[in-house]
Amino acid sequence: MTPVAEIILGRESLPGLLATPPDPRGVVIFAHGSGSSRLSPRNRLVAEGLNAAGYATLLFDLLTEEEARDRRNVFDIALLSSRLAEAVDWARGDDRLFALPFGLFGASTGAAAAIVAAVERRADVSAVVSRGGRPDLAEERIGALNAPILFIVGGDDAEVLALNRSAQGICRVWSELKVVPGATHLFEEPGALEQVIAAATKWFDRHLQPRPVQFEDRESAGRILARALVRRAPRDPVVYALPRGGVPVAAPVARALGAPLDLILARKIGTPGNPELALGAAVDGERPDIVVNHDIAAALGLSEQAIGKLATREFAEIERRRKTYLGDAPPIPARGRAAILVDDGVATGASMEAALRAVRRRDPDRVILAVPVAAPDSLDRLAALADEVICLAQPWSFQGVGQFYRNFHQLDDDEVKRALAEFSSRR
Repeated sequence: MTPVAEIILGRESLPGLLATPPDPRGVVIFAHGSGSSRLSPRNRLVAEGLNAAGYATLLFDLLTEEEARDRRNVFDIALLSSRLAEAVDWARGDDRLFALPFGLFGASTGAAAAIVAAVERRADVSAVVSRGGRPDLAEERIGALNAPILFIVGGDDAEVLALNRSAQGICRVWSELKVVPGATHLFEEPGALEQVIAAATKWFDRHLQPRPVQFEDRESAGRILARALVRRAPRDPVVYALPRGGVPVAAPVARALGAPLDLILARKIGTPGNPELALGAAVDGERPDIVVNHDIAAALGLSEQAIGKLATREFAEIERRRKTYLGDAPPIPARGRAAILVDDGVATGASMEAALRAVRRRDPDRVILAVPVAAPDSLDRLAALADEVICLAQPWSFQGVGQFYRNFHQLDDDEVKRALAEFSSRR
């Protein structure tokens, strides 16, 4: 059975049900104008069919109980569509859904709301399905629709069928009209809803194609990551960021958890005569650590004393950077706490590996690696060093972390210091 979570949406705290099958192919958000969308047996049956086909579904009430008692609100398409657009925005910021293609499934006046919301959120909505809908209530916006739309109508629902034929006639995008023979407006006839499920599934299979993962910027990626961590509620957390890029990602995480924010500074230790070959890494903390690549050290015949001497210069640079960012503030202890290590992404994973090994030696209760995006092979290697890994996306086509951000500007020291200043009282 598909796991279902209760959620609260928008300014009006509207209740909803989010069902997420393993590795969902997309998410379908339901819009029902009258009554409760999440409690509608027809909507739930369609949602279960889509879940079985591999789609996540979100059923939520577009109106509060008090609003629903006023029949005029059921036909207030501007109100309904604004609530649906809020749901799209919420899903775009949720760690379980943000990378999925979005579809809308509207019933009755909810179909008109779905059309308007699809126009207003055209960058996010990939396909629309209308079941027994009233697209005529969104007639002025149909011409601006750029998401393919499927109209499903009962063959014996003559008035609504005529309205849907007329709406399809003014569509400028790919559209189809599916007539379910012998079905009336509510599709209560035996087998009618099964035909709706089959048609909707086929439509979403065709039009909900994977979309490239791309975060707006590091801070927005951090907000999505924070949702995943808040849901896990780690005990007594401390957040460690790898600067510079990890700091604006870690700040929303620490803020959401009410946790202190500190830095883990790591510097590569190059081999003599070949500084690009990593002998290991120097890592700061309660006590400085050296993480050694023992295979390379053995091949070069380097002793611990020799490695320590090579690391001296890197520790000096680490100390300079720590003073620049944090002044004389001492490192925050990890002992007995949930240590959360955050960066803006993982490519090769060399710095994160050094940080994980160093933090593990500080006796935390739990080590959590949290990043927005990572190369799958690197993440597999790092997973062995953490108790839990939270990664929002693992694209196979991975050329560099920056490709997954619209804004990936080079951070300067002042930006890092400003982000850290907010958390100075939590140290």
